[in-house]
Parts: sequence; C-alpha cells; structure tokens
Amino acid sequence: MGLGLVKNVVIVGGGTAGWMTAAALSTLISNGCKIRLVESDEISTIGVGEATIPVIRGYNQLIGVDENEFLRQTQGTFKLGIEFVNWGKQGDSYIHGFGVIGRDQLLAKFYQYWLKLYQDGQVPDIEHYSINTVAARKNKFLRAVSDSTGSPLSDISHAFHFDAALYAKYLRGLSEKRGVRRTEGRITETVLRADDGHVQAIVLENGERIEGDLFIDCSGFRGLLIEGALNTGYEDWSHWLPCDRAIAVPCESVSPLLPYTRSTAHDAGWQWRIPLQHRIGNGHVYSSKFMEPEQAESILMNNLDGKPLAQPRHLRFTTGKRKRAWNKNVVAIGLAGGFMEPLESTSIHLVQTGITRLLTMFPHKGYDQPDIDAFNQATDEEYAAIRDFLILHYKLNAREGKPFWDYCRNMEIPATLQRRMDLYRSNGRIIRGSDELFTETSWLQVMHGQGLRAKGYHPLVDQRSAEDIAAFLGNVKEVVLRCAEHMPTHEEYIASCCAAPQL
Repeated sequence: MGLGLVKNVVIVGGGTAGWMTAAALSTLISNGCKIRLVESDEISTIGVGEATIPVIRGYNQLIGVDENEFLRQTQGTFKLGIEFVNWGKQGDSYIHGFGVIGRDQLLAKFYQYWLKLYQDGQVPDIEHYSINTVAARKNKFLRAVSDSTGSPLSDISHAFHFDAALYAKYLRGLSEKRGVRRTEGRITETVLRADDGHVQAIVLENGERIEGDLFIDCSGFRGLLIEGALNTGYEDWSHWLPCDRAIAVPCESVSPLLPYTRSTAHDAGWQWRIPLQHRIGNGHVYSSKFMEPEQAESILMNNLDGKPLAQPRHLRFTTGKRKRAWNKNVVAIGLAGGFMEPLESTSIHLVQTGITRLLTMFPHKGYDQPDIDAFNQATDEEYAAIRDFLILHYKLNAREGKPFWDYCRNMEIPATLQRRMDLYRSNGRIIRGSDELFTETSWLQVMHGQGLRAKGYHPLVDQRSAEDIAAFLGNVKEVVLRCAEHMPTHEEYIASCCAAPQL
C-alpha cells in the first residue's frame, strides 16, 4: 500500500521533455510537492521536434498558455497537416490533413460515399473535401470559427511549428515562476537504495547530492537513469523502421510561408521541412545501411530553399522503446523512453501523453506495482499503434529499383498493421481503438495517398442513389473551396495576431 505523498520530484534533463514535464507538474501538483530540474549547459538537446499535432493545444491550455504569446516567443507558425512528396512514387504528392473530411452520415462515414464514386472515376481525390487540405494547398490559414456551426470553418484543426529550444526556454520561465527549482550541473553518479534498487539520489560533478522520491528521466537518448542506472532494456524496431541517422540544418526563410510540414522521400529516407517565422528547419532522415553520411548530407544541402544558417548536425538513433517506461521510481519521458522518427510529428505528443499518464497514475511514496504495470501497458499500446502508422508509409511505396524502398516494400510487417491494410483493401473499412492517436481520416489519407486502393465500399452507401451522392459530394467540395478562398494567407494571419519580434 502507499506510504503517503511523493514530496520530492527530480526531473533529470531539460530540453522540451524536461520543461514540458516541469510546467505541467508545477501547474497541477504544486501543493506540498517540491519539483527540481537538473540540466547541464554542456549537453545540447536534440531540438529537431519542431512540428506538432493538434493535441498540443490541449497541453498548452492545461498549463495556461496564451496561444498568440507562445507563438511570438517561439517564432511559431501554424500547421494544417503534412505534405508527403514522392512517397508513393516519384512525382506523387498528398496531404495528411488534420481534422475531418466532409460530413459523416447516419449510415456510413463520408469517405464511404466518396469511395463509391471515386471507384467509378466520377469524383476527384479525397483532398478536395477537407478544409485543412484545401486551405493548405492555397497557403491559407484561419483558426476554427466556433460560431459557424455546420460550416467547414468550424472544422479547421491546427497544430504548430516552433523553435523547440525557444519553447523549452518559454516553459522554463513559466515553470520557475511556479516554483520549480533549476540546478545546472552534470550528473556523475546515480545512487541506488540497497534494499529495493530504487534511485535514492543523483550526484553532480561539483559533489552536490540531490535526493528524491520520484525521478523523471528526460535525459534524451542516453536514458541516464532508466537505462544507465536501472538497465531497463530496449526494444529495437529498426527492422520495420530502418532509418537510423538524421542530419539537421536551418536555412533562411522563403515566401510563401507554408501552413504545413513537408516530407520529401529521397533514395534512402526522407527530408523534413518545417517553416518558422525566422527560418526554415530542415533535416534528412536516412538509413546508414543504404546510404553514406556524405551522400545524405549532400542531398540535404542541395535541397534547401534558402541559404544554410549553421553547420549540419549529424544524429544517430535506434527506433524503438524502453522495455518499461516506468521502472521502480523512475519514469522515462520523451527520448529517454523511446524514439520514433519525426515522420508524423509524434515526438512532442509522446512527451505530452507520458506526462498525462503520469498524472493519471501519480504514485504514493510506496509505489504500487499494479499502477506501474498499467502505465507501462498503456505506453506500450500507444507506441505500437504509432509504430504501425509510421511503418505504413514505408511499406506502401512504389519506388521500384531503389534498394532501400524495395526492402521496405517487401519487409514483413506487424500482424496488427497487416489486418488494417487488408480490412481497408476489401471494403474501405477502418477501425481504430478508442485511445489511439491517429483517427480514421488519418489512416484513410495515408493509405489512399500511398496508393492502397479499396476494392469495395460500405454496402449501406447504396441506400442512396448515385445522383444523390454526387450532388452531396459536389456540395461539400464547393462549400469547402469557397470557405478556403475567403481565408487570409498564412502570412497575413500571423502578421495580424502573433508576429514574433525580429531577431
């Protein structure tokens, strides 16, 4: 049974994960609980997680962040989705947009009506029926208009691009105002309790010893406590997600300011493009088994939109996750808990859900194993569902004759993903678990965008005549287009509400 309250929480590592954790805990459990964050100025953070998904708005609201102020402080821009270029085959482009597509009907989802006519060659691609994707193609942006019920303008769903280092700095200021104590220093030793192997204290280079009841490991790939001290073990998923290197470099901005992230497939991986107010963040994620670092760097540097603003940084990673995100009195959040490449901007999301899950299962000082087991099971399920969604992008490619892409197309995939693909291929059905991150429309846009075609559609769609369905789809398409055309450009919208001061 529990032995009273956890009084001392020690967060190891700063960066986005550390300061997101500190900001959330100091907002929600400040009463009688001391929170201390230890970070070293010598150790740089990865800082490539600059693109997010809409759930981050919930986190920002939870900690009382003013959206415009946060965007000004982080050189932030808005994001309606992700464009995938050359992923199916060379020359392809589709957008995985946030939010809804069309209007679902009583008997079947909107996309099932679209499927029937699309299979007959009567209607254009699914992209034309979502305000997020149509606005993205036109470089338009507007926040959802809440009082326009029934209009696509109320369906707009947005996330952000921002400078991760500036976001961490912004959250640090907020956390320190709420009582978080920051200590600068490099950790040289972790002291374990003799009786149960829990972490008792960390020791800094200057000899200072910091004790705690609960330790949160935000130390990045190293996993200083979860792996370094507790030897938790790591589940390697690189046979499904073979990219293991990344090169990151910022470049000068160009116009127009796109309201979406872009992912462009190359010979052995892909390139990200994240537009901020003051620069563009770029990177090349690739597989070292199929490409040399020099070639990967050359591809990246030759595909920048503007002049590079720094030397490219080379990073190594192994896709996968810790065997347990919570072990004894250590909880791993962020890269310390696992890594999945930033293909669908899930890194910051996984920090957020880790924090939310920790608050839901917040421990007594005595620690109860059933709580820890439930936390770990939920983490495992979340990681596996996101993993499958990422594998989908690689598996469904038509880039024949490229060794990397041939490997991905022919590789064995998890049975859970194969079932989803088979289900969609038969009658366009998509079934997701209640707690899953990616919605049916996300799965639809990627499966269809990557070239997977449904042979049939939901039989109840035939309750309506083809003429009636055509009129219904035509109306949705026209209204979406009209709404998008009336929206301001992304640049105009930012200038009106959240332009950052010039650096």
